[in-house]
Amino acid sequence: MNYRNCLLVFLALFPSCLAAHAADLAAAVAALPPLPSEMKAAPKGDWLIQRMEQRTGVFRTENENEITMTNGLVRRTWRVAPNGATVAFDNLMTGVSILRGVKPEARISIAGQPYDVGGLDGQPDYAYLQPSWLEKMTANPNAFQCTGFEVGVTAERFPWKRVRYAADLPWPAPGASIVFHYAPPQGKLEGVVISVHYEMYDGIPLVEKWFTLENGSGKAITLDSFVNEILAVVEAESVVDTREDWERPNLYIESDYAFHGMDAMTGNRTTHWIPDPQYATQVNYELKTPVLMESRPPIGPDITIAAGDRFESFRTFELVHDSTDRERRSLAQRRMYRTICPWATENPILFHARKAKTSDARLAIDQTAEIGGEMVILSFGSGFNMENEKPGYIEEIKELVEYAHSKNVELGGYSLLASRKVSEEDDAINPETGKRGGAIFGDSPCLGSKWSEKYFAKLTSFIEQTGLDLLEHDGSYPGDLCASDKHPGHKGLKDSQWTQWKKITDFYRWCRARGTYLNVPDWYFLTGSNKTAMGYREVNWSLPRDRQIILGRENIFDGTWQKTVSMGWMFTPLVEYQGGGAEATLEPLSQHLDAYEAHLAQNFGSGVQSCYRGPRWYDTDETKAVVKKWIGFYKKYRDILDSDLVHVRRADARDLDCMLHVNPWTKEKGLAMVFNPLDQAVEKTITLPLYYTGLGETARIREQEGKAQEYKLDRVYKAQVPVKIAAHGVTWLVIE
Repeated sequence: MNYRNCLLVFLALFPSCLAAHAADLAAAVAALPPLPSEMKAAPKGDWLIQRMEQRTGVFRTENENEITMTNGLVRRTWRVAPNGATVAFDNLMTGVSILRGVKPEARISIAGQPYDVGGLDGQPDYAYLQPSWLEKMTANPNAFQCTGFEVGVTAERFPWKRVRYAADLPWPAPGASIVFHYAPPQGKLEGVVISVHYEMYDGIPLVEKWFTLENGSGKAITLDSFVNEILAVVEAESVVDTREDWERPNLYIESDYAFHGMDAMTGNRTTHWIPDPQYATQVNYELKTPVLMESRPPIGPDITIAAGDRFESFRTFELVHDSTDRERRSLAQRRMYRTICPWATENPILFHARKAKTSDARLAIDQTAEIGGEMVILSFGSGFNMENEKPGYIEEIKELVEYAHSKNVELGGYSLLASRKVSEEDDAINPETGKRGGAIFGDSPCLGSKWSEKYFAKLTSFIEQTGLDLLEHDGSYPGDLCASDKHPGHKGLKDSQWTQWKKITDFYRWCRARGTYLNVPDWYFLTGSNKTAMGYREVNWSLPRDRQIILGRENIFDGTWQKTVSMGWMFTPLVEYQGGGAEATLEPLSQHLDAYEAHLAQNFGSGVQSCYRGPRWYDTDETKAVVKKWIGFYKKYRDILDSDLVHVRRADARDLDCMLHVNPWTKEKGLAMVFNPLDQAVEKTITLPLYYTGLGETARIREQEGKAQEYKLDRVYKAQVPVKIAAHGVTWLVIE
């Protein structure tokens, strides 16, 4: 029988194959438990202040081709026939639908040919999705077709070795998973299987999504580009005219493919809100309302996948908000980070030693141990060099690490990656000029170069040989493109970003798995980093001391809208930093103890660790006592101080300012730090918003270590508390 006749026989049998396949899928759906009635109702209680009873599950619905996953807060529903597709995404907290239309589950391009993964065609109007329409919608024969699914539980993205204090959080976060498998369209890419993965977590309205591609074709294929999430979302506003600034849907999207940013929004490279050309009935006359969300890399990846190999996309995280209130949305985002990167709650008390000479380093270690600190970093400009492979130097650092450990202190050091020239052969090549230079930081080595291979091998070996506890990695990969076709780590321009991101994140995941703390001035939390800058302008630390103090509190207040307190570091220049002279400097510490204590109070009082940079923590017994006082205060109240902040009043040097820690699950339900920036004492009644403490009608509040008094909360859970604070003073209120 010739090829044409074989094909005709297959096509004749194809309808029966499809029927058998549909029957298998229907049987698999039928084997799932039915959606419980209690999971159909609105959730009971507030997930931000109560432990939710519902656990995430995967269920069948009344439709034989439909699966739903829910945790009682959000629900996502898929059809598996005539093809796999998300047909509902519901906010159970507010009772509204997030989706207005069906789109493919993903989209890929292989060797220049685009393919949809799943999806259904034939929706008559993309303003809304009527359930009855689904019965008439059809599968695109040129798309990857759903062949089956698997239900399971959440799995860790990579190991986290816990070696220091952190919040008592599970890893991975508990929840459920579902994986949908897709085969290629008939006659194309035979042997290639795409699996679309979803995870949903208990007690938080959060969904994670990614896909994997298994190349069983018997030959290498090139993945030019991909989109791993496509959501046709209900618009937040209807605007007739076209404008630049649009109100976005109340949905927070982030991925772990992030770089070149000290906050989540700046580091976000993959979330694209664009017009939906299928939405022809929208109010906007030019059809430009940005209501189609695509999660995709900005370029490439242009990755060649060898026969038998597997490709994994980045992870997209979708947080569903139940309010437009800024504080509540912020608390939800911070809860997300505690859920998907709990290592970011590690918050060691650290010191930046500016000299790495053994005698200087030992002084820093000794003083850190004496005052109750936990970590010493051999800082930038200290002479510390992780690229030094000489056995004598490695032994010297190893002895320092062991000495620090004997004092119950961890030791780490600084290394610069980007923003430096290496060589003509190894630096990133500017695609516009064909030469090095013009990178994000001016000059930078390409992480796909030979130099990069040696650099990461040196750092890995140095950490393993010395037992170093921390890496402060400056100039981490910022997203530079490289047009070189001679670097061993990438083919050319289009795969250069993906391969460099893989290089840096594989290294960070290795650090996380061995317990190496990571101070990184970029948004690499979801791939293993512990901390980045809270947000400050470096030259401001050369301003007069009194201005540094106010600016510092503003930086903490502003930085904790997108970060937990443990995710950002502050800075305290014990010695002159980038100029400013005597007016900007804390040394001699005993002569500027009032300013030094102000830094200590607002840093430890906010739960934010600062980089105290200098030769020593203290110079006199009086200075030592002040440092120990505030470290002791932080350690006594560590659980509540490491909890989230409610932003009560931002510092402006005109009146009292206040930051309130809240946690309904700790011994202390709240702790408010109140600062007086004025030259005179202030006596007044302040308002504390206590809803997120979880307290109901009353709260017991004490000032510092005094006697607690009972305060009645008003209808919006606020307490009126009188305080009297000395000029340039500080006090704290403990809420129980």
